[in-house]
Amino acid sequence: MRRVFTALAALSIAASVLPVAAEAQTSQRQRGGQQQPASGEQAAPSRAPRIAPLRRRANAGPCPYVKILYDAARYVELEGGRAAISNVGYTGEIEGISSDCEYREADPIRVDIGMLFQLGRGPQATSDQRTYRYWVAVTERNSAILSKEYFDLPVNFAGQRTASVNEERTIVIPRAGVDTSGGNFEILVGFDVTPEMAEFNRSGSRFRVNAGTTPAAPAPAAAPSE
Repeated sequence: MRRVFTALAALSIAASVLPVAAEAQTSQRQRGGQQQPASGEQAAPSRAPRIAPLRRRANAGPCPYVKILYDAARYVELEGGRAAISNVGYTGEIEGISSDCEYREADPIRVDIGMLFQLGRGPQATSDQRTYRYWVAVTERNSAILSKEYFDLPVNFAGQRTASVNEERTIVIPRAGVDTSGGNFEILVGFDVTPEMAEFNRSGSRFRVNAGTTPAAPAPAAAPSE
């Protein structure tokens, strides 16, 4: 069943720009446990979800800039607020994002966004199932938030420590006329995090989504005695 979410903007860019409406399509998800690099290793470059091209002919202007907000790019639950692998509950990271847009003449701007989420269960996780929450916001470029929608991301780890989810959303931005360019707008994506989580992210600290799940390396064999 298809569900559509719509929210009117709280602010407007200027008198010549209509309020922004955000329209979200039912997400298409791919779940499954995937092994991640061992703790302390650099992760291989992630592949962003692919978005089928919308454009069949030139748009009326540039697409809105779409990016992940750094402060909300990761989700890390820490038991007791202590940053230690043994205290990690559920984790998440937005590892990839892709987008495409379409608008001509005075049509609204339609932006299709693909997001790749990597989720994990640490030592303090208590269940195979977890519902994360994330948001998509439309802003005036480098300025005021015009619209912000929250979405649930239910995950079933199915006995695995990690899971990957591809999520797709469509954002529709009305335009006052042909002179309103997509370059006036910016679209931000992030997890719904607590102030403590945001501060943890800003500090540059991080736990990978498989934090606490990598088994310790076996001790080297002792040299034979003479």
